[in-house]
Amino acid sequence: MRTKKGSESKPKASQVEKKVKEPKSKPQVEKKVKQPKSKPQVEKKVKEPKSKPQVEKKVKEPKSEPQVEKNIIESENKPQVELQVEPQQVEIQAVGHKTSVAPGHGNKPLIKKKIVGHETRTNRWGYFFVAPFVVVFFIFNLWPTLYTFILSFTDLQGLRSGLDFKFVGFANFIKLVKDVYFWGALGNTFIIWGFNFIPQLGLALILAIWLSDTRLNLAGKGLFRAVVYMPNLLTAASVALLFRSIFGFGAHVTAPANQFLYSLGIQATKIDAITGETVREAINFFRSVAFSRGLVAFIQWWMWYGYTLIILMAGITTISPSLYESAVIDGANSRQTTWYITLPLLRPIMLYILITSAIGGMQMFDIPFLLTDMQGGPDFKIRTTTLYQYNRALGRGATDYAYGAAVSIGIFLVTIVLALLIFFFLQDRSELKNKKQKGGK
Repeated sequence: MRTKKGSESKPKASQVEKKVKEPKSKPQVEKKVKQPKSKPQVEKKVKEPKSKPQVEKKVKEPKSEPQVEKNIIESENKPQVELQVEPQQVEIQAVGHKTSVAPGHGNKPLIKKKIVGHETRTNRWGYFFVAPFVVVFFIFNLWPTLYTFILSFTDLQGLRSGLDFKFVGFANFIKLVKDVYFWGALGNTFIIWGFNFIPQLGLALILAIWLSDTRLNLAGKGLFRAVVYMPNLLTAASVALLFRSIFGFGAHVTAPANQFLYSLGIQATKIDAITGETVREAINFFRSVAFSRGLVAFIQWWMWYGYTLIILMAGITTISPSLYESAVIDGANSRQTTWYITLPLLRPIMLYILITSAIGGMQMFDIPFLLTDMQGGPDFKIRTTTLYQYNRALGRGATDYAYGAAVSIGIFLVTIVLALLIFFFLQDRSELKNKKQKGGK
């Protein structure tokens, strides 16, 4: 075909699709570059990954030009050049994951990403290990708690089914506030817990400081800690039954404690109402309110002071020895280092012990229940809040489940208030002052 001289134009380039693999420094971008009319349009597709992991590049570069299949269709005006490049998947192998990019159709490519690394596959097994605990927790802990909260607003009692009830609003809580027996049980709980916790914390703190003192360097500390912790390994029910048999509830005459006192010549005395004579007899320990409360407090202290000792010793070991060394260089003695270094730095541990002990004291049930007549005698002075809840909901013909649930909610609220008060009075005041100063600035 003839044209004017110099007007012949050769096709310089056709539409070429290029796929370039570059390091993962920029997000995937699709670029289309259109050349001026005099030159055929060239479409470039550059796909770049997002991040910068280690990348293995596989680039095949021929010596001269890439292999291109050209189909040239000549027309009367301008020759048309068509370049066809077979689409191929680009695989970028990075450390920890694999990304596959599939070519799309038209202007928008179809991109599919699958990140399945070794860490991701390993973490999935965690759900299988956690699942048994979650299932047991929901069945035996979470659902009973929610069901108790629901029952506290109902009138369920007697032999009715667990879903045969009517909502009565706050009637049970109004009754609870006016219940003098509940407040009496709450007072008993605080008295027994106080006689238990104060000696427990005091003795455990003295022993912890004594055994952790590097100046003394006592031998056999590990054996001593194991011995004092052993009572905590026993169940409370077995300990309660043991002490019940020693002091002879209902059989105090032949009780081992009375037999031992007989050998020492110690017996109880009373005046006979008929003859007026003084009569000596075996001591009935569980008729005494002071003895019964003291015995319950002693059992609680004996079982738990070893646990408190281990916790306090663990807290002391976290204190840096350089603080004690600096104090000794400055001339401080053991009392001063204890008062100005050990006790202030043990504040968080003591706060934890106090709150957990308060929660345990509010839930005191098994020892008062098994050590007495299951009613909190004598004169209901050993009846704790949880024992009162049991007696109202399940004990000896009582089936007021709704009111028992309300009592449990009341115990929960009292425990929260007690924990907040303990936290308020034991927190570090210097931190509060620093926060206020920063907030004011």
